[in-house]
Amino acid sequence: MQLPGHEELLAAAQVVAEALKPTPQIRWPLLAERTGTEVWVKHANHGPIGAFKLRGGIIYMDNLARASKPPTGIIAATRGNHGQSIAYAAARVGIRATIVVPRQNSREKNAAIRALGAELIEHGRDFQDALEFAQRQAAERGLFMVSSFDRVLVCGVASYALEFLSGENLDTVYVPIGLGSGICGMIAAREALRLHTRIVGVVAANAPAYALSFAAGRLIPTESADTIADGVACRVPDAYALSVIRRWAERIVTVSDAEFAAAMRHYFSDTHNIAEGAGAALAALLKERALMEGRRVGLVLSGANVDRDLYARVLAEQ
Repeated sequence: MQLPGHEELLAAAQVVAEALKPTPQIRWPLLAERTGTEVWVKHANHGPIGAFKLRGGIIYMDNLARASKPPTGIIAATRGNHGQSIAYAAARVGIRATIVVPRQNSREKNAAIRALGAELIEHGRDFQDALEFAQRQAAERGLFMVSSFDRVLVCGVASYALEFLSGENLDTVYVPIGLGSGICGMIAAREALRLHTRIVGVVAANAPAYALSFAAGRLIPTESADTIADGVACRVPDAYALSVIRRWAERIVTVSDAEFAAAMRHYFSDTHNIAEGAGAALAALLKERALMEGRRVGLVLSGANVDRDLYARVLAEQ
């Protein structure tokens, strides 16, 4: 697979624009004081599912619906936001969706997926278990398997990056890495626009597969991915995503759960926005404050879907 080019990205962005308004990108003074930078936040948390993933789902399901023989049913695995994206977009084009999540997944993300009309199945201890079960179910039930990372998804997701990079002259952008569509979309947009913005990935210390693989130059799965930042709770990287990230990303920053939690609190106090753990790439900028001081920096607030009980504990610093 090659990176989507400029014309392909613009065509996808036009389809997305027919369904979604551009999300805000705001310079927050209190965040600037806290980080020592001119910091701009891309508010992907403002939208129908509270996450950037919907852009990829819209393009993916639009393509499926236009096929000569569209599937009658699809299945996908998720920790929440990808599942909401596929459920929303599938309902939009009249295709039945089944979404598989791990047991002990976010209750509120599960409820949102059901509310979008999808069948929800809980299986396994983490995303990888849910993914492998979904693949088996696809074969057994004759459902179309929607990957959590795909070139078409990247085309759709990249529309948020086109908005962000076209609007602001950014030195560096911090992007969380789940399976990789968000950062690959940012890279594709930067290359298409021929900019020099540095792109830095953010992963959890308790889910370091991409950081380990980036450093080693090969896929390194981990045995677990137990983190409050469930959107980055990946233990088996995607080979294509890794190749893109290794070629075009500046570096990957590893963040602890305590640092994610602190960043979630800072987003609330400084901007009165809710950020889920994976949305709080601010944590990586704070970790690199001395390196980035005085620069014009972008942060992708990629999602706001955090359970109320967990968020209450984070705000209470428990």
